[in-house]
Amino acid sequence: MTEQQLPAWADPSVSPAALDPQGMSRRGLLRRAGLFGAAFAVGSLATPAAASSGRYGGNDPRLAYLVGDHHIHSVYSHDAKYTFSQLARAGDRYGLDWMVFNEHSNFGHADYGAKLEHQEILKARAENPRQLIFQGLEWYIPAAEHATVFAAPGPHEVDLLTRFELAYDGKLLGYTDGATSNPNTARNEAHAIKAIQWLAEQRRTGYVDDVLVLANHPMRLGIDSPHEMRGWRDAAPEIMIGMEGAPGAQGGGIPGWVGSGQQRGEYVNKPSANSWPGYPEDAYVLYGGFDWTTATVGGLWDAMLAEGKLFTITTNSDVHRVVFDTWKNGDWAPGRNFDNTGHLPDPVNTDSQQPGGDFWPGQFSRTHVGVTRYGYRAVMAGLRAGRVWLDHGHLLDGLDVRLKRDCDHGPGVTMGGRLRVRKGEKLTLSVTVTTASRPNPHGILPELAHVDVVRGAVRGPAADRDDWRAPDTRVVHTRDVSGRKGTYTLRIPLVAGDESFYVRLRGSDGNRNGTGYLGASVDPHGPIPHVPGNGDPWVDTWFYANPVFVDVVGGRQENRPA
Repeated sequence: MTEQQLPAWADPSVSPAALDPQGMSRRGLLRRAGLFGAAFAVGSLATPAAASSGRYGGNDPRLAYLVGDHHIHSVYSHDAKYTFSQLARAGDRYGLDWMVFNEHSNFGHADYGAKLEHQEILKARAENPRQLIFQGLEWYIPAAEHATVFAAPGPHEVDLLTRFELAYDGKLLGYTDGATSNPNTARNEAHAIKAIQWLAEQRRTGYVDDVLVLANHPMRLGIDSPHEMRGWRDAAPEIMIGMEGAPGAQGGGIPGWVGSGQQRGEYVNKPSANSWPGYPEDAYVLYGGFDWTTATVGGLWDAMLAEGKLFTITTNSDVHRVVFDTWKNGDWAPGRNFDNTGHLPDPVNTDSQQPGGDFWPGQFSRTHVGVTRYGYRAVMAGLRAGRVWLDHGHLLDGLDVRLKRDCDHGPGVTMGGRLRVRKGEKLTLSVTVTTASRPNPHGILPELAHVDVVRGAVRGPAADRDDWRAPDTRVVHTRDVSGRKGTYTLRIPLVAGDESFYVRLRGSDGNRNGTGYLGASVDPHGPIPHVPGNGDPWVDTWFYANPVFVDVVGGRQENRPA
């Protein structure tokens, strides 16, 4: 794998005068992290195993955060529109450091498209080595929804994807039934587990340097049951690392725009024969742009975290067709189709707006991954370690989270990490916020209104694998930060009780809040859904951060990392 050049904002040889406002802001963050210059070395030398070693906290590295998107579709997907180069340029324009092109699986893609796109990716990597471009696949999980699968660059990255696609894709195999009464369901669910274990074996044997899986839009159809999600995670937690906390297609709810169902995320479905029957019907819409599994304090994401196991959340564009865009799909030449070419004709620009509900990569949704070096494996290691926070609408320029015992020195434990304490010890959660310093792509200067701390008890493996509730999780602190600008640190005192726990963060612009899904005693001012056609995403923006775990020594549930 070739080494990467530093991005301009991290490169000391690039004059500040040559940077745009975003680059200046990110360079400032890098300086404050103590990583500007030689310490932020080119290339990724740290191994993924080191990032997931499970050591207790107090020794977390200083981090810089790279911004990316793991769910991007080009003309190499049968239902998309844009060329690879259009999307790569858009990602560069909106400040992305890393991108994953995860094209839909089908025989045309496996036979032709994957190899053709790989040639474009290799060329882009050579021409712009500052931009980290992964090749991936949107896997149709047997009996369930979709997932992003992507590997580290290397000689077998395309072969891995196509072999996986042909052997394990639910659509290609016809393994789509997921209803509890269908006799094929057990077989299909078992095949999904085999698929994840097969990927883990390719990494273990060194066939690829690294590979990751993230579940996509889990509640869009309601067919990802809690027991399936737990099963995927437990089959290979180093491979199946998490899910989209917020899906793409966030432009669907823009008032007056009717091109994509009038709901953010295109979450316009109702329970079907394949849906898991334990989900309520009002779980099929987004809450503040976030999936119900994530937005519900005490809901499914918290229920999985309450087992003491990390499950990372992300966000992305899922770009197929951008709102207010004037491009349309090109026309097929006689005798040509996706099955015998593996790609769509290049799009054609028109003078009229075309249907769509997406944003360009990085335009609205951003996943921030903490790294110590710049490179492909560093991004994957940061995702696996859970050093991840996400925002919509460019709500924040920066976020740093540290938890430590009051008697300790050093930086403390960050997102995805674990801190070992004794019952009754006093802790401090330090949250360093850097507010937005420039208008976002919509021309709005975002303003953070509040920061919420969510705390949940860790009780170990769930007795009922289909339980989606975490009854001991709730918002325990809220800080009003309205009007605060620049970089500031909130210090929130915590006390270790007699059982292990985790804490995670959330916040918003304060424009649209209400009683959380499980009631005011759990979440007094959480995200709420919007009525169809009244969900302007730019005025309902949130950030979420992955959890920090606290293992109480001698407590009722001491959970050491596996």
